[in-house]
Amino acid sequence: MKNINKTQVFLGFGGNLDNPYNHFCRAKQKLAAHPQITVVATSPLYTTPPLGGPTGQPDYLNGVMEIETGLSPANLLQLCQQIEAESGRIRNERWGARTLDIDLLIMADITVNTPQLTIPHPRLQQRHFVLLPLNDLAPALIHPISMKTIAALLETLPAAEGISLWKEEW
Repeated sequence: MKNINKTQVFLGFGGNLDNPYNHFCRAKQKLAAHPQITVVATSPLYTTPPLGGPTGQPDYLNGVMEIETGLSPANLLQLCQQIEAESGRIRNERWGARTLDIDLLIMADITVNTPQLTIPHPRLQQRHFVLLPLNDLAPALIHPISMKTIAALLETLPAAEGISLWKEEW
């Protein structure tokens, strides 16, 4: 049963440096240990080719986590950025290689549009590496702006290239 004082959130995880799987697992432990967060589910993990950014990057590991939280969007963002920093994340190049990236994808029907944060994530509907694992967890989830399901958004994309299932559980 869902906790009525908590909001359903889907977080996107990505990384391609320094064994991202280990960073994902540590981040999951840190999120689960937070008193205002319940980890509900994790998607399978996928390896995906880099999209944008500098050439020569290694493939990414990507997945999605469903949580319930009493944190505000700004406080959740701050926590996720703290966890990224603790994993050695350095923000010096847009779409550059990274140890850990945690994106707030969808937070119930909440919309936020500030210089620091946009919810729902502004490019999630364009990205296989987000929609595939999100669809694994919540195909009937409604995108709060397009009002389309995640499954319907995924169907609008061309066939995925270079993406493969890496691990079912984490």
